[in-house]
Amino acid sequence: MVESTGTSPPPDPRLDTALIWLEGIYENVSLDWRPVAGDASNRRYFRGQVDGGTYILMDAPPELEDSAPFLEIDERLRSCGLHAPEIIQHDLDAGYLLLEDLGDDLYRDLVDSDSVQDLFDEAFAALGVLARDVDRSKLPEYGEDLLQDEMYWFVDFYLNRHRGVTLGHAQRGAWARMCDTIAASALEQPRVFVHKDFHSANLMKTQSNSPGIIDFQDAVAGPLSYDFVSLVWDRYLRWPRERLEGWMEQFRGQVCPEVDFAQWQRWCDLMGLQRNIKIVGRFAILEHVEGKPGYAGMIPRFFQYITDVLPRYPEFSDVTEWIGSTECTP
Repeated sequence: MVESTGTSPPPDPRLDTALIWLEGIYENVSLDWRPVAGDASNRRYFRGQVDGGTYILMDAPPELEDSAPFLEIDERLRSCGLHAPEIIQHDLDAGYLLLEDLGDDLYRDLVDSDSVQDLFDEAFAALGVLARDVDRSKLPEYGEDLLQDEMYWFVDFYLNRHRGVTLGHAQRGAWARMCDTIAASALEQPRVFVHKDFHSANLMKTQSNSPGIIDFQDAVAGPLSYDFVSLVWDRYLRWPRERLEGWMEQFRGQVCPEVDFAQWQRWCDLMGLQRNIKIVGRFAILEHVEGKPGYAGMIPRFFQYITDVLPRYPEFSDVTEWIGSTECTP
């Protein structure tokens, strides 16, 4: 996690209450807890010292965030040898957790064309453990209804709300056929534990047992390719198609060598379409519905991923014809 910059924060009653909680457990609790970069949720994170060690304090107001899944998934990952942060203390009723500090070295800041292969090698190894070993029982199912709903965020919030565009009858029909095909591709894949946000801002280079893995509380039981495409179609770095296909082949050899490459490539491409369509819609929701500015500025990268892949699949030509246009007409 990376420390934010800026002036000292204003009075913070929840942080004050968290420090009182820690002082009831430990002898020496620092009063200097600095914010660290968070995510799109209502959770906040602070770095500070307790009895001479440095830790991360998670503030997750219980009326806004249920932290029980975080504890439960953390245990699943750690029991399989993955480097999720150790949970040192927790008070779920109050919404506070004291966590191992995994450091500052986000993959996001380390990955470039020279370092990417070494970093992805260890990330793929962790993905293999997620797929083969981590228990997916009793996790929410990433099924057809959710897959479809997420893709319609693109229509309802990106096209309608963000761009002021309404699809015509023929365009909606083409969109529905494409979504049905993408959902069917996802559902025919092996079902595994899915982190749901396995990308460079949630992976950390750690001194031992790298990568450190964070932001896993929304895990589901879902398609084998989902976490892989989350990593390689990243919001921060765009890779040439040749590298993407090389990584597809590398990971296929690790987790499903019995699946031929053409089938695996199609699974990855269509899963990537679903995820990137969803992200464009989700960012429009964050910007226009939840009032979190800045997300619309990240839309173009993911929109480009969509328009990169669509032309590879002639069955989606009716969507390819209009999706990149400035207006969609009846």
